[in-house]
Amino acid sequence: MAARSIASLTVSFGLVSIPVKLFSATEASRAISFNLLHKGCGSRLKQQYICIKEEVPVVREDMVKGYEFAKDQYVMFTPEELKAMEEAGTHMAEITEFVPIEAVDPVYFDKAYYLAPDKGGAKPFALLASALRESKRCALGRWAARGKQYIVMIRPVEEGLVMQQLLYAGEVRSIKDIEIPKTEVKAAELKLAKMLIEQQASDTFDPAVYTDEVSARIEAAVQKKVEGQEITLAEAPEGGGAQVIDLMEALRASLEKKAAAPSKAREPQAEARKPPKRAQETPAAAVAPAARKRVKNKA
Repeated sequence: MAARSIASLTVSFGLVSIPVKLFSATEASRAISFNLLHKGCGSRLKQQYICIKEEVPVVREDMVKGYEFAKDQYVMFTPEELKAMEEAGTHMAEITEFVPIEAVDPVYFDKAYYLAPDKGGAKPFALLASALRESKRCALGRWAARGKQYIVMIRPVEEGLVMQQLLYAGEVRSIKDIEIPKTEVKAAELKLAKMLIEQQASDTFDPAVYTDEVSARIEAAVQKKVEGQEITLAEAPEGGGAQVIDLMEALRASLEKKAAAPSKAREPQAEARKPPKRAQETPAAAVAPAARKRVKNKA
């Protein structure tokens, strides 16, 4: 199924303008989510807001947004005031500078989008992608959308360009805020650690090698529930404190273990576990009476 564009914008650098289409690079819909239900009858629950002072429900029409400037003290804003402060969308990503790709720490990476040339933009799009690829640089700029202003990084990939939303400096904590004790590393330990790294080294990253086993377990459990089956709960492993180990011995053992293992490193899993059928395929209404009947008979 062909991807659908979510927006159109213009990427500009110097006097060059490139009309592009924007595509979401991720699929949040793939995530498994649960609804809150009433335990007694299984009906969906509706969220309700309660005034903590008067202890009465408040309907949405009587709600306003406020900023807490001191403990339990707020200044209120009307929707019109908030709207006036929003950034006007320009449908323009204006490039302000070009930096080496490795100069941007991935800790600043936020949402990613794929870019594709829009009508009349194929030539300048290809030109920018090639220039960035050969110079090993990425483009930094600003993009206004949804009432906000974002920093964006446009970087080349094999098939085209990715526009990466970046976090602002104030949104990223400094690693200096974390206390990391200075510890001496012995030359022999470092040598063994580097040997272990080389044994497991790869020149490329293949995301297909990694599968979400938790999602697969949840989908299988959902399917069993839909079919009226009982789920057997596995016993939780016994907890234990961290083991004190000899670092050199652990490194040597790791090297020996990797050397003895078959040479299948970084091979994609031959047969990835297929996800169970979606819950929609079996009508819940058809299962529920049978499930209730079994519960009644057990009682």
